[in-house]
Amino acid sequence: MTRKFTRAVIFDLDGTLVDSMPLVLRAFAHALEPACGTLTAEKIFAHLGGPPDRTFAALLKNEGEIAEAMQRLRDFSVQNWRLIQPFDGMHGLLDALRAGRQAVGLWTGRERESTEWILAEHGIGAKLDACVCGDDLATHKPDPGGLEEALRKLAVAPHEALFVGDADVDVIAGKACGVRTILIMHDRVVDPLVRAKAWKAVTTPAEAYAVVHAELGE
Repeated sequence: MTRKFTRAVIFDLDGTLVDSMPLVLRAFAHALEPACGTLTAEKIFAHLGGPPDRTFAALLKNEGEIAEAMQRLRDFSVQNWRLIQPFDGMHGLLDALRAGRQAVGLWTGRERESTEWILAEHGIGAKLDACVCGDDLATHKPDPGGLEEALRKLAVAPHEALFVGDADVDVIAGKACGVRTILIMHDRVVDPLVRAKAWKAVTTPAEAYAVVHAELGE
């Protein structure tokens, strides 16, 4: 597909623009430890994609334990969120998109409060034309509603956009929405049926950024 058809690129946040996933997994493990003991990163990752209370509801046996887990998550995040750093090349890519007059969107499962902390801390927010967070809508990944909302805000059709994410739910949502999706695998094993839904599958954010640059003819 030629450059003229790529009018917008929409990104996931955690594990795509910022190197936060190890900290996210530590935060959820900390929040859940009193009720669940030690949980593997794989088990937690499988339930990410929406607001934290949704993840907790899937992992906790007792609904009454959600409030305590949420408080532990908030406390951990407040103390540690500044450890999150952008991936190398992220700012260069966003600047290139804006210089090339491509719209830039964000669709994250993270709630708006902490999303805005991260965007402000690293100067990302000013480079976005649209931002959809996990608590903005009633639907959550892999439902494509958030991606559809980002497309609406950017005023582009699905075939005119790229979506870049690092989770299975990103690929499933992108496919359902008809948006070409680049999957960043981070050396994890991806279900072949999910991988087949991706337009491109790469190992690192740097490789994903290179694909986007190439798509823009750079």
